[in-house]
Amino acid sequence: MHEDALLNDTDLDGAGGDDPELEAIKARVREMEEEAEKLKQLQSEVDKQMNMGSPPGLTSPLNMSLEEKMEVDNRSIYVGNVDYGATAEELEQHFHGCGSINRVTILCNKYDGHPKGFAYIEFGDRDSVQTAMAMDESLFRGRQIKVMPKRTNRPGLSTTNRPPRGRGAFRGARGVGRGYYAGYRPMRRPRRGGYFSPY
Repeated sequence: MHEDALLNDTDLDGAGGDDPELEAIKARVREMEEEAEKLKQLQSEVDKQMNMGSPPGLTSPLNMSLEEKMEVDNRSIYVGNVDYGATAEELEQHFHGCGSINRVTILCNKYDGHPKGFAYIEFGDRDSVQTAMAMDESLFRGRQIKVMPKRTNRPGLSTTNRPPRGRGAFRGARGVGRGYYAGYRPMRRPRRGGYFSPY
C-alpha cells in the first residue's frame, strides 16, 4: 500500500514537472500561429500589389482588352539592335529625356534566358513616342540602335498559324482557281531488311 502511494505521488509530481514544459510548448505554438498570421497578411498585401500592377495606371498585359493594348502600344516604342549586356536601367537612362517611362521590357529567349537583342519602352504619354523617334540610329553601348513605334499584335494575324506559302504556287490556268503546290516529292521505295529475299 505504501508503494502504491509513492507511485501515485510520483505520478502527481511528474504531472506537476511537465506543466511548465507543457506551458512552454503552448507558448511556442501561440508564437508560431501569430507568425503564420503575419505571413498570411504580408502575402495578401503582396498579392494585392501584384494584381494592381506597378503604378496605379498600369494593368498587366495578360488581362487587357485589345483597345487597352492598342492604347499602351501607341505610347510604346520598339528598340532594335540592343546590346545583349544592356539592362533596363541603362535603356531607361538613354531615353529619359524623351518623357516619363512607365516600363522597359528587354525580351529574352525562353529556353536559355539570354536577351534577344531588342526591347520595348512604354512611355507615360503619346508625345514621348515622337520625341523618342529622334533617337533612331543613335549610339547605345557602342551600337547603332533602331527606334520605331511599337505595333499592336492583333489576334489571328500570326505568322505561326498561317498555311505555308510554298514555292512557285500554281497560277491557275483557264480560270481554274489557284491551287496549293506542295513541290516535287519523289516516290520512295520501301527499304528491305538486311537479308536477301527471293521474292
